[in-house]
Amino acid sequence: MEPLKNEGEAYRKITAVLKRRRKPATIADITAATALPLSLVRELLPRAADEFSGRLEVTESGEIRYSFPRGFTSRYRGFKAGLKRFGNNFFTFMGAAGSLLFKVWIMVMLIGYFVLFLAIAIGGLFLSVAAQSKNSNGRRQSTVYAGSGIFNMIWRLWFYSELTRSYQRYDGRVSRADKAPSRPMHKAIFSFVFGEADPNRNLAESEHKALIAYIQAHRGVISLPEFMAFTGKNSAEAEEAIIAFCAEFGGSPEATDEGTIVYRFDELLLRDDTQRFAELSPSIQRLRQFSANPKSMNIWFIIINAVNLFFGSYFLYHSFTTGLLYTVEQFQAASFLYGFTYSLFMNFQSNPLPFISIVLGVIPLVFSLLFWLVPALRSHAEKKENDNIRLRNFKRLGFSRIWSRPLQLASGDIEASAEECRPHNLNAAREQVIKEMGAWSVPEVEINSQGATVYSFTELEREKQALEKYRAGVDPARTDLGKTVFDSGA
Repeated sequence: MEPLKNEGEAYRKITAVLKRRRKPATIADITAATALPLSLVRELLPRAADEFSGRLEVTESGEIRYSFPRGFTSRYRGFKAGLKRFGNNFFTFMGAAGSLLFKVWIMVMLIGYFVLFLAIAIGGLFLSVAAQSKNSNGRRQSTVYAGSGIFNMIWRLWFYSELTRSYQRYDGRVSRADKAPSRPMHKAIFSFVFGEADPNRNLAESEHKALIAYIQAHRGVISLPEFMAFTGKNSAEAEEAIIAFCAEFGGSPEATDEGTIVYRFDELLLRDDTQRFAELSPSIQRLRQFSANPKSMNIWFIIINAVNLFFGSYFLYHSFTTGLLYTVEQFQAASFLYGFTYSLFMNFQSNPLPFISIVLGVIPLVFSLLFWLVPALRSHAEKKENDNIRLRNFKRLGFSRIWSRPLQLASGDIEASAEECRPHNLNAAREQVIKEMGAWSVPEVEINSQGATVYSFTELEREKQALEKYRAGVDPARTDLGKTVFDSGA
C-alpha cells in the first residue's frame, strides 16, 4: 500500500468509513477498515467526533465506541457551515460599521441639537428682552442684565458640568491638575448608550488555560464531572464540549478497568516548565456593568436629552397646529419662540415649515426616544445576562461541591457568597445543580433526622475512586523530558 501523502488524507478515509458504516465503531473497527496505523486512528477519531457531533459509548468490557446519531453534517465544512461563517462575519462587520456610524450620529445629534436649541432659545430670549425694554432705559438695562445673567448661567452649566471636567481653575481655591483625568465626553456618551466592553470576552481563553493547568497537575487525566465544574455545562453539553477540547489539545477518551470514561492528554504533560502549580479553580464570569460613568454624568445626559425631547416635541407640535406664517397677525398670534424660529429660517428659505417640522421636530424627537430606548433595552438584556452568569457560576461551584463530596450532601450545602455566584432564586438553582449532575449520576435520596433532603451520588463516588486509581497508574516517568542529547545550534 502506498503511504498517505498527509494527515488530511487519513482523516478523509476515516470519515468516509464512518459514513458508510452508519453504526457505532471502535478504534479497531476503523483501523481494520482503513488499514491506517492504530495510533493515527486513535488521534483522528476524536476530531471526527467533534466535527460531526459524535457521541461515546462504553461497552461492558470497557471498550469505547463512537456513534453518530445526528448524521454526518459537518460543523466546520460544507455549504451550510460556510454560509453560517459568512453570515457571522458579515453581520459582525455590519454590526461594527453600524455601531461606529450610530455612535458618531449619537454624538452629533445629542450635543449638536442641544447647542442648536440653546442658541435658538437664547436668541429668542434676547429678542424678547430687547422688545420689552423699549418702554424705558432703566427697564432695558435691568432686563438685558437679566438676559445676560441667564445666558451666563446656561454657559456655566454647560462648560463647568460633569461633561467637561478637564478644565483647571486658577482662582486659588480649586485645582484639578493633580487629579486623574476624566474619560472623554464621547466615550462617556457611548458608555451610557452602549455600556462597557464585555468583561468576559477572554473567558474561553482563561478557561482553557485553567483546564490545561488542571490536567497537567493531575497527570494528564480529567473526568467529565470535573469538566462540568470548570465550564458550568450540564452533562450533555459538557460531553460535546470535551470532545472538541480533545480534538483541539490532543486528548483521547479512555476507559478505566471499572468502565468509567476518562480523558487523557499525554502530550500536555511533556512540559519543560517545572514550577509548581498554583491552586486551580474554575474561571468565574464577571457581571455586566451598565455604565462606568459617575451617576451625576449620566444624569446630565438624561437632562440634555430631555431638553432635546422638549424642543423637538415643541417644534413638531407647533408646526402642525400653527403651520405657515404669512401675516403680521399670524406672527403675533403664534408662540413667540416658534415665530422667532420661523422668521429666522425665512432668511434661508421662503417656506421654512418643512425644515422646522422635520429637522427641528421629527428628527430630534425620534432621536431622543431612541437615546432612552436603547439603554433601557440594554439594561433589561443585561439583567437577564447577569442572571445567567450568576446561575452558571453557581453551577460551577455546585458541580465542584458535589464532586468533592458526593455522599450525604444536603442541598443547603451548596452555597455561594460572592455576588457573581449567587442567583436570585437560590433554592431553584440548587435543585437545578442536583438535577443536572443527577443526569450523569443518579443520586440516592433520603430524609435525615432533621427533615432535610440528603443526596448520595454513589455512582459518582465510585467514578471518583476509579479516576484516582487510574491517575495513580499513569507513569510519571513519561513526563520527564530527560537531558538534552542534541542541540541544532551546538
